[in-house]
Amino acid sequence: MTQMPAFDKPKVELHVHLDGAIKPETILFYGRKRGIPLPADTVEELQKVIGMDQPLSLPGFLAKFDYYMPAIAGSREAIKRIAYEFVEMKAKEKVVYVEVRYSPHLLANSKVQPIPWNQAEGDLTPDEVVALVNQGLQEGERDFGVKVRSILCCMRHQPTWSPEVVELCKKYRQQTVVAIDLAGDETITDSSLFPGHVQAYEEAVRSGVHRTVHAGEVGKPEVVQQAVDVLKTERLGHGYHTLEDEALYSRLLQQNMHFEVCPWSSYLTGAWTPDTEHAVVRFKKDQANYSLNTDDPLIFKSTLDTDYQMTKRDMGFTEEEFQRLNINAAKSSFLPEDEKQELLDQLYKAYGLPPPASAGQDP
Repeated sequence: MTQMPAFDKPKVELHVHLDGAIKPETILFYGRKRGIPLPADTVEELQKVIGMDQPLSLPGFLAKFDYYMPAIAGSREAIKRIAYEFVEMKAKEKVVYVEVRYSPHLLANSKVQPIPWNQAEGDLTPDEVVALVNQGLQEGERDFGVKVRSILCCMRHQPTWSPEVVELCKKYRQQTVVAIDLAGDETITDSSLFPGHVQAYEEAVRSGVHRTVHAGEVGKPEVVQQAVDVLKTERLGHGYHTLEDEALYSRLLQQNMHFEVCPWSSYLTGAWTPDTEHAVVRFKKDQANYSLNTDDPLIFKSTLDTDYQMTKRDMGFTEEEFQRLNINAAKSSFLPEDEKQELLDQLYKAYGLPPPASAGQDP
């Protein structure tokens, strides 16, 4: 018997990694096709190896990608297919708008130093990776009726890649790409301040490229503060540890900063321990601006409903709160204003809510 979804209405998702949202069947298919060894040869066995049931550290979680990324990276066909199948996956979860993120460099095998996943050098550049993902997403959008945009990730441990990432954001901004992100191991001290990252974010500000940053997931509040003040981020990936600095938190509340919350992920990566109150409970109490997201559903063996069930069952979240946070997610999306308004109208209608009086009519 399948359980009823916790929130069976249209949803918006802003924080999910393409390379953490691949179908196990697809990984096995390309492992076989390309003769790349994988740690298992059935879906169930593969999920046992790369999936998680118990919390690990963030670096322990990041090590999971080593098992399966070689089967996908460097293959044009695989990259386009995972983007297409991602949209299909989201359609089943009643997501009407999603922003999916990935590092173009981690899927390439040419014009990238060092070449990731021990691949032999090939001819697939980060630039072409973005073009392929865009094609897959756009075909998925057409076939499954989900609006999709993408975010390109800089990696904390590879600041030399970041200037190219922002250039790719600019080049492909008419073809799904809406923002830049900084992802990877947050425990690398002061990595927010590495010149390559700072340069890329300064260029993003100059060129009108939207910005989000993974910060405060496991790192200290200083990492959040650097993301806000140095990188000029408009949203925070996770952001839980902001709460350890009350002054910073109240400043971000006043600024209406958006927190991209991933509850089930935070349990499995050890970013949150269940004997403490989850940051999202405080966000809810303070009517903060946040969303609920899956992060890496392949590894967490989850769907978006997992996160909704968890907050409903264990944290007392209501239908009203789910509506509020999805409206906030739409407002904090990186869509242009007219498309954002269309998305909001779609949600108000689906939720049976009157659209608020437009700002222009306020006294």
